[in-house]
Amino acid sequence: MHTMKMAAVLGLAFCFVACAPKGDVVPAEPDYSDTTQWYVADRDAAVDVFYIVSTECDDYTLGGKPMHYADTRNDSIRALLYGEMVGVDQLLAGELNYYSPYYRQVTMETYTSDSLVDARMPLAYGDVRKAFDYYLEHYNNGRPFILAGFSQGAMAVVDLLKSMDDSTYSRLVAAYVIGYKVTDTNAHISPAQDSADLGVTICYNSVRDNSCAIPFLSAGNLMAINPVNWRTDATPAMLVDPRYGDTLTVTLDTTSLLLHIDGYTRNDYMLPLVGCEGNYHCLEISLFCDCLRRNIALRANRASAQ
Repeated sequence: MHTMKMAAVLGLAFCFVACAPKGDVVPAEPDYSDTTQWYVADRDAAVDVFYIVSTECDDYTLGGKPMHYADTRNDSIRALLYGEMVGVDQLLAGELNYYSPYYRQVTMETYTSDSLVDARMPLAYGDVRKAFDYYLEHYNNGRPFILAGFSQGAMAVVDLLKSMDDSTYSRLVAAYVIGYKVTDTNAHISPAQDSADLGVTICYNSVRDNSCAIPFLSAGNLMAINPVNWRTDATPAMLVDPRYGDTLTVTLDTTSLLLHIDGYTRNDYMLPLVGCEGNYHCLEISLFCDCLRRNIALRANRASAQ
């Protein structure tokens, strides 16, 4: 009762929930029947992209309370997620339908502690599962679909794959786990072997060399593919940075399953709080956007032709 009165007085939509760490204030659950909880671009295409955004929020204060989850009804927080939703739609979706839900993602500070990640991520996972279920029932209409996510969004993609039923999986074109690891395989999680196989998982993590890896993102990873030449061996590929025109060499280290990038000399990539020099986590989409867009279109065309 006290919490409800506080929310009413402050005009805030948060509550204390049992699944969050003790003391955490949690925003109200998104209602996915509310169109404001979605970014949707319906292009009347035969294939959909369901995209889950990465960590866009730092810790913030709302009504004097410290917040560690995105409030999907707060305009300033929504703007952060919206920016990525629009950007990825423009970079990757092409002519495909595109659906991206707002969800109570955890803030960047959460990643400074493994125990906080373990305690807080179930709330974010729960929102994404509910959003995906709503999408399947109300938006998808039985079409083939692509799952994609970056960083925290990639974590949620892996979570969806683990719980996906056979009927839903039969329509999965491919899952793009960008900037995170896959530590389990099952009937619904199998590594991509080339540029056109279907029902597979694409995964990569980019570094200058193995010493630059961030263990939370890549330790124990079981699969990787080079998104430039779509090979799983160590054949190098040349990539022209679509932003600056620099020529880079991209090689998959088949032992660590890390993607080595040679020739990147700019300083615009450091991940806040948990990043390190030579880890290119923040560039996983921007560097490879042309390769990803062409590949998504290729796999979508194959799926829709079946």
